[in-house]
Amino acid sequence: MRFLPLADITRIVDSKPWKAHLYVTEHCNLNCSYCNEHDESIPSPTLSQLKQWMKKIRDLGVVYLSLMGGEPLMHPDIVEVVRQAKSLGFEGVGIVTNAFLLTKEMASDLKKAGLDALTVSIDSITPTQSSKKALNLVKNKLEIARDAGIYIAVTGVLLEERLDESEQLIDYCLARAIPVQSRLVHQDNVFRRGMELDRSNSRFEKFLNMERERKKLGLAISSSWNIIDYQQALLHGKPVKWKCLAGYKYFFVSSQGHFWPCSQLRTEKSIMEITGEDLKSYNTAKSCQNNCGVYCIYDVSKTVGDRRESLKAEIKRQFLFYTGNIFSSLWFQFREITRLPWKYFR
Repeated sequence: MRFLPLADITRIVDSKPWKAHLYVTEHCNLNCSYCNEHDESIPSPTLSQLKQWMKKIRDLGVVYLSLMGGEPLMHPDIVEVVRQAKSLGFEGVGIVTNAFLLTKEMASDLKKAGLDALTVSIDSITPTQSSKKALNLVKNKLEIARDAGIYIAVTGVLLEERLDESEQLIDYCLARAIPVQSRLVHQDNVFRRGMELDRSNSRFEKFLNMERERKKLGLAISSSWNIIDYQQALLHGKPVKWKCLAGYKYFFVSSQGHFWPCSQLRTEKSIMEITGEDLKSYNTAKSCQNNCGVYCIYDVSKTVGDRRESLKAEIKRQFLFYTGNIFSSLWFQFREITRLPWKYFR
């Protein structure tokens, strides 16, 4: 059994920030309809700027850094950015990518630079009008990353026009012991577009129940129980008691070096001017937290807010996850051999 890293336990109970996202570019090779996190008019930061911002983020106490965009693989110095981040002592450095631009050479270089995780955004099996992030277009990229020895995970947005494919995507990943999750589209507080989903659609509920059942089996569903419960509450319009810790335990830094409490709550403050006391001032509920869909913020906020239960649940999750990797492959191979519907195995 693998226990929680000391850094995680420490950040759950202390007053320092735990995780941060850094936008290494606003440029993207795709244009997904639900995305508000790219702007082709904004130039990408230089390596020198990124090094300066990463050092500041680390000095503030962050232990996990996620590099994102836009499409982070479009930054010409992305390998060196990873190398510099690792040299600063982050416990984990990851990249969130659509993987279209990943090559064997780049994957090898990223691994050598110290990349800890590659999270690939995939929404469906085939491209849709809303999103081109389809498994059929990047299946070989997952293999490239794996062959390079990079830890990979898959995350996606649930699209009404491809809900059936979302379940196929889940099964494809679980059969290969790839951690995976698909989530309801988050509320857009930048362009005020609201949650782009029909809450009355029972297929969303069915999908979340499917993820719940697979997770109970110990399969590699990476959404936490906090997030699964929260999404179901959102679908039913039920109030959820929690305090948003965006800006305190988790924050974002834009490609212009601006401090953002979260991706949907943005300021013009320079990250270089932010102090530990500034971060602590965000240890308060936010007016925009109702129906919030920035799930990474919710998860960390809930984990810190319910420390005792979170630690117990996380230890159990770790056990299920690592034993589930073995069970996952055997389970889905058995299903393929028998070709019987899932219901017969409940």
